[in-house]
Amino acid sequence: MPREKRLYYNWPGKQTVENFKPGTLDRLGLGYEQMKEHNPRLIFASISGYGTTGPYAKRGGYDPIAGAEAGLLHVTGEHHGPPVRPGLGLVDMATGLYAHGAILAALHACGQHGIGQRIDASLFETQISLLTNVGMSWLNLGIEAERWGCQHPSIVPYDAFKTKDLYLVCGATNDAQFLKLCKLVDLESLAKDLRFSTNPKRVENRDLLGPILNSVFKTKTTAEWIDEFEGTGIPFAPINNIERTFSHPQAHARDMITEMPLNAAKSGHVRLIGPAVKFSGTKATIRTVPPRLGQHTDEILAELGIGKEQVDKLREENIV
Repeated sequence: MPREKRLYYNWPGKQTVENFKPGTLDRLGLGYEQMKEHNPRLIFASISGYGTTGPYAKRGGYDPIAGAEAGLLHVTGEHHGPPVRPGLGLVDMATGLYAHGAILAALHACGQHGIGQRIDASLFETQISLLTNVGMSWLNLGIEAERWGCQHPSIVPYDAFKTKDLYLVCGATNDAQFLKLCKLVDLESLAKDLRFSTNPKRVENRDLLGPILNSVFKTKTTAEWIDEFEGTGIPFAPINNIERTFSHPQAHARDMITEMPLNAAKSGHVRLIGPAVKFSGTKATIRTVPPRLGQHTDEILAELGIGKEQVDKLREENIV
C-alpha cells in the first residue's frame, strides 16, 4: 500500500472546532500554535465572524450581521421594499457546511503528508462567496443587485402567485415554456403580444405582465392549479408551510424524518431531520440522539487531564 494511503487509514490525529473570538484560545493556552506542539496532526477549525486576520478580526460574528455587511440583506426582500432577513440562519449553516468540507479536505491532506493544519472560516467570507452570480455581475460589469422578492431578476414570469387559497410558485424559463403557460392559463394571446413574446421583452415589461397573470391565478385553488400544471414540463411548486413540508410524500420516500428513542423526552422518543445526502454504498443514518445539557462533561474534562476528584470539586462549586 502506498505511504499516503497507509497514513490516511491510520491517521492518529485529533479534530477541534471552535468559534471563539480570534485570540481567545491563544490567551487560554489552547490556541492552534500551542496545541499543534502536542499533536502535529491536529486539524484545528476556527469559525468566527470575520476571520482571524484583517481590520475586523476582533469583531463578534452573528448570522444577520454577516448577512447585512456581506450583501445578503441587500438582495433579500420585495422589489422596492425594505431589506428582509431570511427566515433561517443561512450564513451560519453555510459556514458550517464549508467548514465540514474543509475539515475533510484537511484530513485527506494529513493522510498524504502526515501533518495537520488550521482551518480559518468566517461568516463574512462565506456570505461573500454566496453572492455568486450577483457578485460576479458587479465585479465584471458594475451591475448593482436589486431586491426582487420571489421574482427572478432575468427570467419573467417567475414568481409566487396568489391563488384562491394559498400561493403557487411557477415560471417560464424560455419562450417555449411561456407559450405552454399561456395556453394553460387560457391566455394564448399573451404569447403573440410583442411586449411579451421574448424573455428580454418580458423582463422589460414585467410590471405589465405580472398583474395579468396574478388575476388569473386567483381564480383557482393551489390544488387545482397543481392538477393543471402536472405533466406540463413547466416548473411549479406550492409554497408549503412546515407541516406540509414534513408530510410531503417525497420527504418520507427519501427518509427525511427519523425517530429515535430518548428517555429524557415525555414521549420516550425524538423525531429528527434525516441526512440530506444519500450514499449508494454506505447508508447515511443518525446514530446518536442530541446530547443533554452536560451529558459529556466528564468525558471532555477527562480528555483534558482533569481527574475525578477535581471534577467532583468543580461540581460542588457549581463550575460545571
